[in-house]
Amino acid sequence: MLHTFVALVQDKPGVLTRVASLFRRLNINIVSLTVGESERPDTSRMTIVCEAPENSAHRIRASLYKLETTVDVDEVNRSEAVVRELCLIKVAAGPTAPHGLHSRSQIFELAQVFRARVVDLAPESIMLEMTGSASKIEGLLQVLRESGYQVLEVSRTGRMAMRRGHHTTRVLKALGTKSGLPSTDHDPLLDPDALPEDETIPNQFDE
Repeated sequence: MLHTFVALVQDKPGVLTRVASLFRRLNINIVSLTVGESERPDTSRMTIVCEAPENSAHRIRASLYKLETTVDVDEVNRSEAVVRELCLIKVAAGPTAPHGLHSRSQIFELAQVFRARVVDLAPESIMLEMTGSASKIEGLLQVLRESGYQVLEVSRTGRMAMRRGHHTTRVLKALGTKSGLPSTDHDPLLDPDALPEDETIPNQFDE
């Protein structure tokens, strides 16, 4: 089962190595990992997707909390969230391509169907940019390959996730915050999986 964790960590050297070492010690494979700036100063936001048993979410979240560089951790698999991924795809398109020069117009049509954008046009290739769910990106790649196009390069960011709407009191409590203010206290006993089952819904939404 895939679990998605959003961790706010201090922006310091070596933090990424500590997180990777933690998952290695837990013998859990990281499927994707994205890191970038957050809304808080000197704090980075990590979105970690890992493959682990369904009942291991609390253990992983508690282990992340034990890292001294961790500010907050949220497990959003069972929460209402927006999940997206960015992908760049370079496809061969030119006189020497399998479909010849006619491949350009056909790739443009496929891009429109999948709501992708052409971001680079070279004599021998076309680069597409696509944002959406992982299944939608994989669908475009499958169509391109089955149609005989040569996919030269693929670069994917991995899953990005953010809860929808405003945080309720229950969600803020699960995040380890009080009165809507961020908390820097580490409490591994707080578990977002404790939300009632009737309030949890899948985190994949169609565009």
